Amino acid sequence: MSKNNWFIRAGENAYLFEEFKETQMIAIGWNEVGSLAQVRHIDDVKKRLRDEYPDYKDGKVNITAGQLIRFANEMKVGDLVVTYNPQTREYLIGEITSDYEFGEGVISDKNHHRKVLWNGLVNRDVLTANTRNSLGSIMTLFALQNETVKELIHFLKSKSAESFESQPEETEKEQAELDTIKEDVIERAHEFIKDKFNHLDWEEMQSLVAGILRGMGYKTRISVKGPDRGRDIIASPDGLGLQQPRIMVEVKHRKNAMGSNEIRSFIGGLRPGDQGVYVSTGGFTREAKYEAERSNIPVSLVDADLLVELINQHYDAFDSEAKSLMPLKKIYWPL
Repeated sequence: MSKNNWFIRAGENAYLFEEFKETQMIAIGWNEVGSLAQVRHIDDVKKRLRDEYPDYKDGKVNITAGQLIRFANEMKVGDLVVTYNPQTREYLIGEITSDYEFGEGVISDKNHHRKVLWNGLVNRDVLTANTRNSLGSIMTLFALQNETVKELIHFLKSKSAESFESQPEETEKEQAELDTIKEDVIERAHEFIKDKFNHLDWEEMQSLVAGILRGMGYKTRISVKGPDRGRDIIASPDGLGLQQPRIMVEVKHRKNAMGSNEIRSFIGGLRPGDQGVYVSTGGFTREAKYEAERSNIPVSLVDADLLVELINQHYDAFDSEAKSLMPLKKIYWPL
């Protein structure tokens, strides 16, 4: 029977790490759901979570149920398990030696537990960047990739692990790996931001675009709703459109790309001295882009990707309204 490999967190900030190590045990919380010894279907776990944790949203219920069902049913005797101590920067590696058990007084405040035979420690500093990244999930319990496990086992068995020193070529390789990871993180964040604003409704999207313009230093005014439920945003230094530049903005929050007819109609409504910005989260057709390029009045087309770039570039200057529509957290990356 094939074995699986798991990572489990030793509680928040690894406060249970020493207890895991000394008792030869691993455990997770959510005690109120009770024993899962006879539970085989994840929907049953979800029902218990909703009953016992009514403040949990559906996303959290789904994630938590998945972790509980893995701990109770998918983990098997003989599986490899890893936990981490961020204070000493060490990974503790062992093998599961018991079936799932439930009961109080075994591991502090966590009643779902299993016995483990710990085999040793591996320092985080000897691992490659890719492996460190794969061990970086915020999940309480998750499966490990085979390549990650191979490297951990290699250093667990290696007598030279503690005295490991990177050679120049290894340093260059690690930097290349870190650069790749950084690019991947940036790309994922880019898509997550698009996911976020795609869940905004029509009026919220209008307000977000106005917030971006305010973050760029303009004052904004949103005109009264039109017959097609459209609202133009007027952005200018004075907020009245009397000072230049006077920017007229139209926002379409739809899945479909805007075509040439829509852009031609928008340009036709602009006056001399205006500058146009047409925002379409669904993008633009090639013909639409051609219409904007040949316009005598300056017109910028803003699709979802450019919208993300503008959010990232000006987010620090967003006011509270704009940040409430697009709550983001800054992440620092080592140079």
